[in-house]
Amino acid sequence: MTERVTLITGASAGIGTELARIFASNGHRLALVARRADRLAALADEITAGGGAAPIVIVCDLEQPGAIDSIAAALAAEGVEVEHVVNNAGFGLFGRAIELDRAEQLSIIAVNIRAMTDLSLRFSDQLIRHRGGILNVGSIAGFLPGPGMAVYYASKAYVLSFSEALRCELAPRGVRVTVLC
Repeated sequence: MTERVTLITGASAGIGTELARIFASNGHRLALVARRADRLAALADEITAGGGAAPIVIVCDLEQPGAIDSIAAALAAEGVEVEHVVNNAGFGLFGRAIELDRAEQLSIIAVNIRAMTDLSLRFSDQLIRHRGGILNVGSIAGFLPGPGMAVYYASKAYVLSFSEALRCELAPRGVRVTVLC
């Protein structure tokens, strides 16, 4: 039987770190993804010291186009399958959209939308096989427009809409999809 993992992005800080601790305390083996190797290593050590299974640490930047391929390859190399996906990684910028750096705003879309969508779909066969789940971290921002953070708010509206639609599609196959706002 193939070992199952819970994949958590943005695990090096904030909500991602706390979700990792919660999943680990409930007996999940984790695959932790983030850019900051030192923080991921510290979290992995903390989980292991607390009696949890040694997490798989995957250092990568979800903004990069090949990031999800790298994650999939790392998991395949470990011989594990994904049972749960926690799409927590994301960021936003304050300021008027027309005045902020366009490339940085497109990076918000790359992380908050493209990577979240790719991860949700990439492992769907495994999620179905293991009757697992997806937790997409959205925001109350997904329910309204956000002058001063236009791209971030719009990205969270996407997270909400995508999650609700995916829930309808995957529920009959035994997969739970939840969006945290």
